[in-house]
Amino acid sequence: MEPKYTIIEVLQGEWWIGALAFGVALVLTPVVRLIAYHTNVVDRPDELLKPHGRPIAYLGGVAMLIGLLAGLAAMAAVIPDRAVVWSDAKRHLAAGELSLLLDNPLWNLLGIALGSTVMACIGLLDDLFNIRPLQKIAGQVVAAGILLAGGIGHHMALFVLRPLGLGDVLWLGVPMSIIMFLGAMVCASNATNLLDGLDGLCGGVTGIIALGFLAIGAWLAAWGGRPGLDELRVGVCLAMAGAVLGFLPYNIPPASIFMGDAGSMLLGGYVATMMAMFCVSGNARWFAAACMVFALPILDTSLAVVRRFRAGTNIFAGDRSHLYDQLVDRGMSVKQVVVLFYALATATAAIGVGGAIFLRLRYALPLYAILLILAWIAFLKLGMISPPPRGGPDTATPGDDVMKP
Repeated sequence: MEPKYTIIEVLQGEWWIGALAFGVALVLTPVVRLIAYHTNVVDRPDELLKPHGRPIAYLGGVAMLIGLLAGLAAMAAVIPDRAVVWSDAKRHLAAGELSLLLDNPLWNLLGIALGSTVMACIGLLDDLFNIRPLQKIAGQVVAAGILLAGGIGHHMALFVLRPLGLGDVLWLGVPMSIIMFLGAMVCASNATNLLDGLDGLCGGVTGIIALGFLAIGAWLAAWGGRPGLDELRVGVCLAMAGAVLGFLPYNIPPASIFMGDAGSMLLGGYVATMMAMFCVSGNARWFAAACMVFALPILDTSLAVVRRFRAGTNIFAGDRSHLYDQLVDRGMSVKQVVVLFYALATATAAIGVGGAIFLRLRYALPLYAILLILAWIAFLKLGMISPPPRGGPDTATPGDDVMKP
């Protein structure tokens, strides 16, 4: 069996969405940087978690959000059979047939746009007012609810239930999907938030992850199994990748602007959204591949949580338990660590994409598991799992904001 399209044919109709998002973010980032400095919305250095030598502007996440929204708006303007899709959306909405809206591409785009905006706004509130962790989690739940209402995530449990013959059992599949999507949203957004600890780190790594998701989405679109959804996945990946890469030139070491929680929350919401959209087929290979593409932030967050747990400290409290912090503390420069993380992110993305495309799930899963075990063996051999001495230089003081790197 041959694919219906080539990857080039899939991308040639939508590549400009990424170019538009890139251009908007590239132009707006210095604008929001100027606004941040004039309004004193800056990140000030400290002795533990923020080693940069001078205050650095926040609000980079705002430029990324606007770039993403520009890309999504462009998709809505040129979506195939736009008049029919729009007419169907209005008819179903007027008739109260909300379940029929869940598979409407325009409705999906609206849900993604609104959910992404909520995620960025929650992060922005934290940047400005340092809100409580539970308030951030509540905001993430609200964003997930908007995405679910927009048709994203309500099929997430299919890859678990369909092999058991339970894919059509709505009373089981719907609540299970909701729980899984809420968990994915909270976990992914906090993983990206915690990764944002060095200049250019989170932006570059998640840009690579977005390209990995794009490769998976383009491969699925090449087979043309789900018209509408295929274009949606590719377009959203292009828009997010373009927005991140448009911001990145201003964020690479030495950074002149940070994405802040507005950006890291936005990226985490995107990751959860794509993971849910890869579950629609009910085939676990695509979800497993997405997790592998996102493996580096997962590993970094897991390492920090385990190390804090072993130290008997609050697992959410800020400290220098992260992989990137420990590498810097061992003598690597910030640029060297960032380049290493880019290489690792590229490797995990390539393994995830290649495993999904060329291997059956029963072969891909053991490969992913072996690589995970090897990573933890490396952490153990390098002494990265051992907690620091109490009161040591990487111990956080009481009152440090949780969910921070």
